[in-house]
Amino acid sequence: MPETLIPLIAILFASGNNFRDIGVGAILGAPFMLSTLAMFVSGAALVIFKVKKGRQLNLRVNRAVTTRDLVFFLTFYMAAIMAGVVHLKALDVTLAPLLWIGYLIYAYMTFMTEGDLDEETRALYFHRSHLPELPRLRRIVPQIAVSLAAIVLGARLFVGAVSTIAGLIGLPALVISLLLSPVATELPEKINSVLWIRSGKDTLALGNITGAMVFQSVFPVSVGLLLTGWRLDSVSVLSATLALFSAFVLLFWLRIKGAIAWWMLLLGGIWYAAFVSYAIATNV
Repeated sequence: MPETLIPLIAILFASGNNFRDIGVGAILGAPFMLSTLAMFVSGAALVIFKVKKGRQLNLRVNRAVTTRDLVFFLTFYMAAIMAGVVHLKALDVTLAPLLWIGYLIYAYMTFMTEGDLDEETRALYFHRSHLPELPRLRRIVPQIAVSLAAIVLGARLFVGAVSTIAGLIGLPALVISLLLSPVATELPEKINSVLWIRSGKDTLALGNITGAMVFQSVFPVSVGLLLTGWRLDSVSVLSATLALFSAFVLLFWLRIKGAIAWWMLLLGGIWYAAFVSYAIATNV
């Protein structure tokens, strides 16, 4: 939800092209970060835990589950980026509901194949009792309301901060948002992947990233398709191309070897660093 609210607030509740660029940057940044930097972090975790804990170096994942995630991501995101290059509003309006339908199909397939994670959820912050009974609705609803309010307020403050930072350092707001938004909203969640890698739950670790990639290629992208002109410049297309390329390489290797090599995850750091270098060099 934070990843979707940032572009919504930037596009709908702020005026000016600067905020529109912040919204588009947030939309494009999450798939790019997930397929590059998040993969690099996972690869680095593999190496560290190999040295410290003696775990297997390569990820051993459920081939069918990971392949499904990557195929859906490549299909959804490639279609969205092509729409951003073609510049036909009729195509944008048509594509958005098709992406939603595609995600429903993806969700159905996921629910039909995934099993129980066999883990207990933590107690609600508004219901810190350790007794076995379920929390009542009067505690659930206030926690949801407070959480939503905090997310909206945080997103509004973040959008304003990105605009200020862009003005101070002289880089386009789109580039700043593309790089910072996913670090604020997505990267902290990926610490779960590191923890699962440590405990040998490789399918969960990679699925935490690839599942988010599928989500980010549908709902935030739909915000851009429906609420902006969705015209992607060269920097935007480059970030999307690197994201697609990184995912395709992983899919290709998985289909051939049936596993994900640690060094292939580390390649994500190269793609990320290359984009940052290019973005800074061409906009300074």
